[in-house]
Amino acid sequence: MIHFKRIASDQELAKVEEMAKIIWHEHYTPIIGVEQVIYMLEKFQSSATMRSQIENGYQYFMISRGETPVGYLSFIKKGDALFLSKIYILKEERGRGTGRASFEFVENQARENQCKKISLTVNKNNLNSIRAYESAGFKNAGDLVQDIGNGFVMDDYLMEKLI
Repeated sequence: MIHFKRIASDQELAKVEEMAKIIWHEHYTPIIGVEQVIYMLEKFQSSATMRSQIENGYQYFMISRGETPVGYLSFIKKGDALFLSKIYILKEERGRGTGRASFEFVENQARENQCKKISLTVNKNNLNSIRAYESAGFKNAGDLVQDIGNGFVMDDYLMEKLI
């Protein structure tokens, strides 16, 4: 059974940070390289960054199978959209319905927040994730290139799903 628990404590954020390191090194190194992975982990996936985001309205949730944490997600309401900032699942958990359950959870959160759509960004070369998003009903809404500093850019697609 998949469970979603809102993250609030520093101990929970530390667990998410450790999980992020595992997921990012495994999944993103072939896509963006180790240097950018290390930079982005520090800039976007650290406990301090997540704490700051929570203080600014982001909601973080631990995804667990039974009592075992298997991933995490984060979102914030922006206008009439729910922006899905993060959705990361451990490799061994992929293909077991966790992603599908996570999307259902996010859709329910969007409805509860009176959102008309869910939006997210995904690296243009992250083909498996793009396929998963498309299977969940997301459509490509255009290109989005963002300078994130230190000589790196995020070269993404903006994807949206109407609710």
